[in-house]
Amino acid sequence: MTTYNCLIVDDEPIAREIVKTYCGHLPNLHVAAMCGNSLEAKAVMQTKAIDILFLDINMPVLDGIAFLKTLKSKPQVIFTTAYKEFAVNAFDLSACDYLLKPFSLDRFIVAVDKAVEKLAPEGMPTTDSTKRDAYLFIKFDGKICKILHDDLLYAEANGNYTKIVTMQNLITPSMAFSTFTELLPQKVFIRIHRSFIVNKSRITHIEGNRVFIDTIELPIGSNYKDDFMREIGIRSQN
Repeated sequence: MTTYNCLIVDDEPIAREIVKTYCGHLPNLHVAAMCGNSLEAKAVMQTKAIDILFLDINMPVLDGIAFLKTLKSKPQVIFTTAYKEFAVNAFDLSACDYLLKPFSLDRFIVAVDKAVEKLAPEGMPTTDSTKRDAYLFIKFDGKICKILHDDLLYAEANGNYTKIVTMQNLITPSMAFSTFTELLPQKVFIRIHRSFIVNKSRITHIEGNRVFIDTIELPIGSNYKDDFMREIGIRSQN
């Protein structure tokens, strides 16, 4: 089993310990160091090879976004922050994932799996069968667009069109919603409403009858709630 060196950077001691504890649940992760600010982290990275960087954003002297811009050779970066408004900037810097505090262990594992997949040597088989052909092609605006399942946040019915929202953009192909949903793997995407289907791995939290993907808010239909809760392993309480 390949072991990956991790660096935890956060100015809050409790936050560092939470990430360290979560790492302890995964035998393929080794916490090489923990730092309270970006300058300490930069010094560590000059002496140790880091595979996965767990990085806070709001820190003194040099914030996480600015710090990442200074790195010539970047590890897989998973942002761990209480500030959802920096998500776009983070993904512009090719962050692997963006965890909004407080995040659960299962959401943490999803982020780590993404990082490990990107770190795996090309050609190495993955244990998740859904990774094979994990994309689809959609005709839109005179082009054929390739959409990675992992990048697709959610889709919404819009008359004779389907509104497809990804991490990078928004497209509205002339395709029935039912036709589009049939192209998606059911283990990854969940129907939460007659007009909405969501990428399960991108859900940050659920509140009442609403699903959140960071700042994006989507409704949970009453006819879909019980099945949705069972799908994510939660017993629905009326």
